[in-house]
Amino acid sequence: MSKTLFQRIADREIPAAFLHEDELCIAFRDIAPQAPVHVLIVPRKAIPRIAEASSDDQALLGHLLLVARKVAQELNLKNGFRIVINNGKDGGESVPHLHVHLLGGRPLDWPPG
Repeated sequence: MSKTLFQRIADREIPAAFLHEDELCIAFRDIAPQAPVHVLIVPRKAIPRIAEASSDDQALLGHLLLVARKVAQELNLKNGFRIVINNGKDGGESVPHLHVHLLGGRPLDWPPG
């Protein structure tokens, strides 16, 4: 099986300016931002989507949310932010590798779709 786009970024085969990097995940700005701040938090472990995560991934999933909080603080998103995880075609998934979207920098409408 070939590497996903995000695995290639994590392996530094494709350049990205990381806002966060640790042994479990990376965070970088989305190349097609949907808000003034649009960061992707991507686990190094290749989990295709949240529906395929297992109970063994519980700590990793929590870590992704805490990293999103940390990056939001570092980017000064004092007025709020949104965290999104897309799952499957109808959920807007475009890369088959679980990732968290951190969006902010402006008021965000609801419903989003």
